[in-house]
Formats: sequence, structure tokens, C-alpha cells
Amino acid sequence: MKLQRMNRRALALGALAVSGALALTACGSDDTGTSSGGSSAAAKPGSIKCDDAKGQLLADGSSAQKNAIDAWVKQFAVACQGVQINYKGGGSGAGVTAFTQGRVAFAGSDSALKPDEVTASKKVCSGGQGIDLPMVGGPIAVGYNVNGVDNLVLDASTLAKIFNNEITNWNDPAIKKLNPEAKLPDLKIQAFHRSDDSGTTDNFTKYLMATAKKDWPYDGGKTWQAKGGQSAAGSSGLAQQVKQTNGAISYFELSYAKDGMKTVDLDTGAAQPVKATVENATKAISEAKVVGTGKDLALELNYGTKAEGAYPMVLVTYEIVCDKGNKSDTLPATKAFLRYIASEEGQKVLAENDYAPIPDDIIAQVRTTIDGLS
Repeated sequence: MKLQRMNRRALALGALAVSGALALTACGSDDTGTSSGGSSAAAKPGSIKCDDAKGQLLADGSSAQKNAIDAWVKQFAVACQGVQINYKGGGSGAGVTAFTQGRVAFAGSDSALKPDEVTASKKVCSGGQGIDLPMVGGPIAVGYNVNGVDNLVLDASTLAKIFNNEITNWNDPAIKKLNPEAKLPDLKIQAFHRSDDSGTTDNFTKYLMATAKKDWPYDGGKTWQAKGGQSAAGSSGLAQQVKQTNGAISYFELSYAKDGMKTVDLDTGAAQPVKATVENATKAISEAKVVGTGKDLALELNYGTKAEGAYPMVLVTYEIVCDKGNKSDTLPATKAFLRYIASEEGQKVLAENDYAPIPDDIIAQVRTTIDGLS
């Protein structure tokens, strides 16, 4: 009976720790998405090594990975009760800025650091620089809300014209050609894009540039460049607009396409249109190549793949951290958290929350790099 009371007390303390960590994680966040499944891949007792980590860990960045961060924090907080993690999720642009200004221990970004950002990072990474650690993969889903249309196929050219305000009605001939069986209404298209600088925008437009350059005459980047359309902040903001607006279409990480939201199947040139699923995204991400130098593990994605069952509109979120010169008061907690999320247990959490784990050969390099952070 005494042992049972002790177990109950330990569970209660664990629950309180999770609650406190989640409250901190949500504080000030621009994104309120929650993970779609609760993680059954709970870390085994003792498998998360805290290494005497303690204190508050501030981070900001990619809203696309926020649901993954939330799921990881639930597990990490139970094992490392001396660490409180506050991940704001204000967007990739905000995260990189906060990192280069020395305001966060690490940042999340759906785009690798650019040369000028690496240069800026050297001011806060004493004797080192910011590096990219690929940690979260997943499909960029194109969610839509058109009453009476439950299945929709689009190709890159048509998507480009929709988001460039050249196709403005749902019964446009180009959409009809791809969906001969659908009852497409005479309804104005409401195309929503991100109002904030976003790595999801960067990857979405990289896909269009790689596969429909004629119809997408822009340079790409985190800032939206096309004409027309409407905007909202964060992945959750776009998802909310699609849910409440008949005729809406937008792009966001798959974990935000919930509560019955319909998503577009991509006509990639393969034999069959490809659905936005974790499995199909993993097939595309498996073609990625490491192009970073030194300890930087930036990837080059193959947006133009036509492999059967490969969904090429994908993103990889990087955790950005100093290779050398991390602040001594946050380094132990940073390494402990990154070590967990890169572990086999941590990566298993991803698939259960509509994300794609990083391929084995690449995540192995990430683990080695984390161990060497100083």
C-alpha cells in the first residue's frame, strides 16, 4: 500500500510538471495548434538524459513545428522537471531574428540560415556560428473549403495560378480538367497566404518555382511576394481561415489540417495523384542531400520528384543553435532537449502527430553534432 501511495504521488507530480511546462510553452504564442494525436510513443523512464539541466529555455521560430514541440515538451518535462521550455512559435523569420540577437537558446526555422544570417550569428556564438540541424519533416498540405467538393486534385501550374490571382473561380476550366467528376461551384476562390515571414512560405514557393516556374515568376523567400490574395499570421491562422471560409484555400503543415479539413491531392506527373500524408512525404524527404559545410547539416530537397507515391511539397524544420559559444547557463538544457528530440524515441513522436521523421542516415549525423555542441 505504501508503494502504491508513492506511485500515485509520483504520477501527480509528473502531471503538475507537464502542466507547468505546457503553460510556459503556450505563453505569448501566436500559434495555438495542438498535436493531433497525443503521443503514445512515450519515452521510457530514464531514457531521457537531463545531465543536470535546469532553468528556463527560451526558443522561438517555425510555427509549422510547434505541434511537434508541444508533444516533445510533454515527454521531456516529466523526465527533466528542473527545465521549463517556452517555445513561442512566432514564425521562422521571428525565430532567426531572435537567435541572431541572442534572445533565445535555439530557434526553429523551415529554411536553412542564409549567409548574412550566419554572419550575424557569429556575434552571439562566441568563437562559433549558427548551424542548421534538420529535426522535423512533413508535408505542406493545401487545405481547402468548398461545399460539395470532397476530393480535389491540383497540379503545380494550377496552384501557382490560384495563389498568383490568375485563377479566381472554383469552376475555372483548368480546375475542371483536373477534376472531371467534381461538381465545382461558381464560387470565388479565397486564397490565403502568410502575413508573417515564414519558412513554410519559403518551401511552398520553392516547390512552385521548381515545378511551375513559368506560372510563378518570383524569387521565393520567407516573405510572400505574389499579388492579390488574403493573409493571416501563423499556420494556425491560415488553417482557421480555411475552416471558416467557404471557397478558401491555403497552405500549412499537415498537423494543422484537422477536424475534417479536406486537403488537395497533387498531380506530380506520376501515374496517380499523391495525397498529403506522412508516409508520402517521407518518400520525398528520403531523396534529400546534405549540402551544409562543417557541422551545418542544411539539406537540399528534391521538389520536382515524380516518384510514385512521393509527395514533394515538403518542408524540413531545422533547430538552429551555435556550434560553439552557446551560453553556459542554457547549454546543458539545450543539449538535453535536442538530444531527446533527435533520439529514436523523440523521432517516433513525429509520425504520431502528422510529421515525418528525419531519415536515419541524416538524424545520425544530427545526434553526433549535438553531442559536440559547446
